[in-house]
Amino acid sequence: MKCFLYAHFLCLCLLFSLEKSYGFEGRKIAENHHSHTIEVSSLLPSTACKSPNKVLSNNDTKASLKVVHKHGPCSTLNQDKTIAAPTDTEILLQDQSRVKSIHSRLSNPKTLGANDVKVIDATTIPASIGSGSYIVTVGLGTPQKQLSLIFDTGSDITWTQCQPCARSCYKQQEQIFDPSQSTSYTNISCSSPVCSSLTSATGNTPGCASSTCVYGIKYVDSSFSKGFFGAEKLTLTPTDAFSNIYFGCGQDNQGDFGGSAGLLGLGRDKLSVVSQTAQKYNKIFSYCLPSSSSSTGFLTFGGSASKNAKFTPLSTISTGPSFYGLDFTAISVGGTKLAISASVFSTAGAIIDSGTTITWLPPAAYSALRASFRKLMSNYPLTSAVSILDTCYDFSSYSTISVPKIGFFFSSGIEVDIDATGILYWSSKSQVCLAFAGNSNATDLLVFGNFQQKTLEVFYDGSAGKVGFAPGGCS
Repeated sequence: MKCFLYAHFLCLCLLFSLEKSYGFEGRKIAENHHSHTIEVSSLLPSTACKSPNKVLSNNDTKASLKVVHKHGPCSTLNQDKTIAAPTDTEILLQDQSRVKSIHSRLSNPKTLGANDVKVIDATTIPASIGSGSYIVTVGLGTPQKQLSLIFDTGSDITWTQCQPCARSCYKQQEQIFDPSQSTSYTNISCSSPVCSSLTSATGNTPGCASSTCVYGIKYVDSSFSKGFFGAEKLTLTPTDAFSNIYFGCGQDNQGDFGGSAGLLGLGRDKLSVVSQTAQKYNKIFSYCLPSSSSSTGFLTFGGSASKNAKFTPLSTISTGPSFYGLDFTAISVGGTKLAISASVFSTAGAIIDSGTTITWLPPAAYSALRASFRKLMSNYPLTSAVSILDTCYDFSSYSTISVPKIGFFFSSGIEVDIDATGILYWSSKSQVCLAFAGNSNATDLLVFGNFQQKTLEVFYDGSAGKVGFAPGGCS
């Protein structure tokens, strides 16, 4: 009997040891029912790209692309050291501007006209939301040219810089696309109904130059793209290519796009790539954003969700129907549901957005989250804020920390746990912050950002009007 108990004790010790050393893509995290135990050293950013755990597969029903962070070591854009990565303050302030733009766009929907591409003034174009952090590489044209594009569920129109850059082009890593060298490129005429569709896709009335449709889109950081609206062959994988995909061929482009060639719009508007490929993929796509900028994820068009995915209905924002709306009902911290009235979430409404960094909550919800999180983290010293993040800790004297789990509840009754890597925003070892912020007003939309989506497989089924979440999606 004593031998059996001793052996059982050894097994438990071994299991505990394995749990302590187990980590997702190098992040050493141990789990218990209500908290994550994290090795502080694993929060440090890596300068090397880690091999992906998931091997991308393609078949007749789906097409998968590798996703990388545009400023991380896995990105080819990062090889150009002349394109500096933004600071934490710049990232967070740009995120704040993006969210304010979303709120403004929904509360004051309006459009202004664009002029001839040669004389168009960017100051006349109302600002749209920003661009995002993650990129995929696609083929454009015949013969195809490989282009790295930021993908964004909060944007609809797809665009890339085009030669001859009649006004200007910002610096990008790859060769700028030249439509004159493609046998499959065509311009869209001003009289085409497709040209008129740009109003809903960009928020701006299209212009006309030499009978060719002209688009213009400006983002909250004052970056912009303007040019001819055209149709071209888009190649996702060697077996999945689409002719006559509508896109913007930018002749005047300025801004900080991290060296990318443009943007891939994944919103719900009929000009988004999701809608334009619906005949094959039925408005189904999914992605997994990696746990850190030094690892990779995926973007898949078509296919089926993981067996352990939990689904909740998509809702529609009346003043912004191209956004993917969600119905949040509650938040839990450390296994305890917070005392927040469900009306706090229904009053604000919510969207999920791959281009917003952190999650922005209604003021009452953020106050409750912050108070509960601070209480459960009271053993650790608070330190100064990092930009808009006001709950920051100094972990320089710790080798491991215990962080309460955070979960979100939806109208369908499901709870989705945020991965450990999506709770804390690392600025330095002495400044590690809760990666959430509060909106200014109770009526401002809740925005579920990409930081909290990390390592989840997020599965959009636009035809069925639902979205699913599955843990461990990148592995």
